[in-house]
Amino acid sequence: MKKIKNMVISGRHGRDILADAFFEENGIGKDVVLFCHGYKGYKDWGAWDLVAEEFARRGFFFVKMNFSHNGGTKEQPIDFPDLEAFGRNNFIIELDDLETVIDWLPSGVLPDREMDLEKLALIGHSRGGGIVLLKASEDSRVRRVVTWAGVSDFASRFPQGKELELWERNGVAYVHNGRTKQEMPHYFQFFTTFKENEGRLTIGKAVSGMEIPHLIVHGDQDETVSEQEAKTLQKWNQASELVIISGANHTFGSSQPWTGDRLPDHLEIAVKKTIDFLKKTFN
Repeated sequence: MKKIKNMVISGRHGRDILADAFFEENGIGKDVVLFCHGYKGYKDWGAWDLVAEEFARRGFFFVKMNFSHNGGTKEQPIDFPDLEAFGRNNFIIELDDLETVIDWLPSGVLPDREMDLEKLALIGHSRGGGIVLLKASEDSRVRRVVTWAGVSDFASRFPQGKELELWERNGVAYVHNGRTKQEMPHYFQFFTTFKENEGRLTIGKAVSGMEIPHLIVHGDQDETVSEQEAKTLQKWNQASELVIISGANHTFGSSQPWTGDRLPDHLEIAVKKTIDFLKKTFN
């Protein structure tokens, strides 16, 4: 299996994007899967490498990326050495990053003969699920979309009332990262950029008009994004497929760091259901 790690792609917002590719090098054009991490996530988190390996073994060309402002750097892509970049992230930057990577796929850095870019699927975890749904609704190059523990709405996640007023007055609010013990900033531009682009960033609007195959995978023990959000996504698009994994949490049993050499059981189910869906709808 061919693995190309930490390729550097120039982003549109002053910071680079890192990407990995996993594939069997056999000269056969493969369905392409592009994976987007979620909030406080990154491409090397937990068992994501094992996910990439399984997709590659099953005949896919699998690419995973770091959003440019996720808090990582080229030198240290794991965890969050650059909290200033993290604080300046927003949904528009992430959509632009994703478009940049889609544009980059046929640039010649990766072997064209190994990819069939007419068969491009996006997978997004958590907040990344919302991002891939928005991008799939506006970019005809995306032919399939899959959400793992994906959000159905961004607006409701912002504070209201006095908490919002305090954020505006201070210009920054902090979120505690229990694992790294960092206080992670969000500058108020995160909210104002959302409000300025709310029409484009409304997931319900995007999903309701979607015409490509869409798979929704969610755990019924998700402690971060309610199972109801998955059901809401399906309600907006009756042509979508919904898979609820009994007992699965928000990360489908994975954690950071992941030291095992096999996928956790619930994530293995998510991968299998996704591969089955893509093979069924692409072929």
